[in-house]
Amino acid sequence: MSTSRTRFKKSQRAGRAKAPARIAIMVGTRPEAIKMAPVINEMRRRPGAFDVRVIATSQHRELLAQALLEFGITADRDLDLMEPGQSLGRFAARCIDAVTKALVAEQPDLVLVQGDTTTVTASAMAAAYLGIPVGHVEAGLRSHDIENPFPEELNRKMATSIASIHFAPTSLSRRNLLDEGVAVDRVVLSGNTVVDAVRSLDLSDSLPAELRDLDLSQTIVLTTHRRENHGAPLARICEAVRQLVRERPELRVVFPVHPNPQVGAVVRSALGDLSQVRLIAPLAYRPMLALLSQCRLILTDSGGIQEEAPSLGKPVLILREVTERPEVVSSGAGRLVGTRVDVIVDAVRGLLSDPAEYSRMANVKNPFGDGRASAMIADSLELLLLGRQLTPRHLVAIA
Repeated sequence: MSTSRTRFKKSQRAGRAKAPARIAIMVGTRPEAIKMAPVINEMRRRPGAFDVRVIATSQHRELLAQALLEFGITADRDLDLMEPGQSLGRFAARCIDAVTKALVAEQPDLVLVQGDTTTVTASAMAAAYLGIPVGHVEAGLRSHDIENPFPEELNRKMATSIASIHFAPTSLSRRNLLDEGVAVDRVVLSGNTVVDAVRSLDLSDSLPAELRDLDLSQTIVLTTHRRENHGAPLARICEAVRQLVRERPELRVVFPVHPNPQVGAVVRSALGDLSQVRLIAPLAYRPMLALLSQCRLILTDSGGIQEEAPSLGKPVLILREVTERPEVVSSGAGRLVGTRVDVIVDAVRGLLSDPAEYSRMANVKNPFGDGRASAMIADSLELLLLGRQLTPRHLVAIA
């Protein structure tokens, strides 16, 4: 297996074309599937350059399969690792072992991972132990607090230490990597593939039938699932919702409830009696985007939705104290509101009452790119693995 790393280094030095390069793309959760789908489809449009193998760990079984299906993708290998109530340590150990066996069978030239899940870290470790180079999509995000979010901040820092090539979605994430000592020629400023995903889907007639009776111009979409928001923070978020719907009888809240029982039990107990609040099962990606695109505003602790909101022109209030996507805040598309009841309520009141401020947040330039991230990633890997010539635009981004 060490020949994969040798080939990687030789192709950089000598620019020797050898095609197609076999790329193992790892996915384990719904966000990974969504953000890797445009990359998979872009590479599959280049059969002379890439032989793509999609390997699913199924860290999140139902949500992963659902998301892949939206983009017409099925996994070439499904490791089927999900267990009810699985601990991080047990999943990581089983994942390293299963991914190792899959990579030995597939013999890829490079393993591509995305984001900050346990699948990412375990897959990167398995590849590194076999001498296979790793590419990290959405590299360089940092909250600079190892406990917040946990284990995501830990996972992405570990992935950085292993990866051979880093695809940074923004200038800030690129700077984070360079500040940590990553070589400049190993960092590609690619943009965020979530923009590609959003733009690739036709959202017409995608709103779920169960929500079509709502006045979405008076509807807030709420999602929360972060471990740091379990318990008392989630209870406070629910109390803020109760206050808002009491104050504003016309207001509606749609809450797709995460399958984690530590979320569902609290939410149903706190909000299940309110007619203005719709507690629904998690939506497939296209219906969820349709809902987000038509609602009034978004309350979330989701990293992906922080990126999708400006892509859809919707203000987002972030239910966290810190975000590894500060571009959302610095661009003006979102605000950090944490989980204090009064802060959440005041922020929602302000946006609903101030059309000028709402318009300003809804119309910022998207800080996550122009929807060409997947092409940039594919082009860069052609250069690195196959010695292909790229346009000056790509060469500047790589430098």
